[in-house]
Amino acid sequence: MSLRLLFAGTPGFAVPALRALIESGRPPLAVLTQPDRAAGRGQRVAQSPVKQLALAHQLPVLQPVTLRDPSAVERIAEYAPDLLVTAAYGLILPQAVLDLPRLGCWNLHASLLPRWRGASPINQAILHGDEQTGISLMQMEAGLDTGPVLTRAVTRIEDSETAGQLHDRLAPMAAELLMHTLAELESGRLPRPQPQDDALATHAPLIAKSDAQLDWRRPAPELARAVRAYDPWPVAHGEIEGEMLRLFRAAVGSHYELPPGTLVRGHGRRDAVIVACGQGSLEIGELQAPGRKRLHAAEWFNAHPDWR
Repeated sequence: MSLRLLFAGTPGFAVPALRALIESGRPPLAVLTQPDRAAGRGQRVAQSPVKQLALAHQLPVLQPVTLRDPSAVERIAEYAPDLLVTAAYGLILPQAVLDLPRLGCWNLHASLLPRWRGASPINQAILHGDEQTGISLMQMEAGLDTGPVLTRAVTRIEDSETAGQLHDRLAPMAAELLMHTLAELESGRLPRPQPQDDALATHAPLIAKSDAQLDWRRPAPELARAVRAYDPWPVAHGEIEGEMLRLFRAAVGSHYELPPGTLVRGHGRRDAVIVACGQGSLEIGELQAPGRKRLHAAEWFNAHPDWR
């Protein structure tokens, strides 16, 4: 069975899935991705990673601002798709689009649904200390990540894993799960979608930069998870010695009878800057001052000997 596929995705997370479709001989008829936007310090207009891959393989690219525009729906309908596959596309698919493909729409979501429906599933899994996560391939419906799940892939979250590292493991897992499920569809062995239990649902809202500011009154384990969850973006930051610093590679340390946010001096170590928390302390392996390069703790102590 030769499927007429469309693919919708925008960031790097979606690239392995699109590449897998192309390399397997199932290139989509067209690729949907979000419009080009200004990015970086220079605010230069940039193409999405998905668009770059699509153009490299001469695939038609559609970039509607919204899918609620009838002309956008008509353009998609011209391809008469059997199936639309989405992965971190970033636009809501209205019912008019969901109804177009003969086999409906599939979405690759980076969590074990119904846990962490929404925009930041990887970050939330780390923030809340989940032991495992994975990829859910679901049949889309009008609700936000509420559709029945066709299949899942599960992985353990490593103790020191950052959101960026977990993202880079989950993206190829999503591609592998997609290819496996497409093969089952083509051979007539597609599993029956399993409805989600809404009572178990949790929400993963869009992250703002302000979310990543650390409150030293919180327990150290929570703050250590926040440092991992906000790496590489928006990057955890906290005030130490009157300076707002970006923080990386943090671990939970011993408790000190000091007010939260106090720099712990005289501990004799050079591999970590230690800050007292509401419970325990945070041992910070790398720091970055505004406009400066990222430094290991030992380098930071060399530049700030009064912090020792």
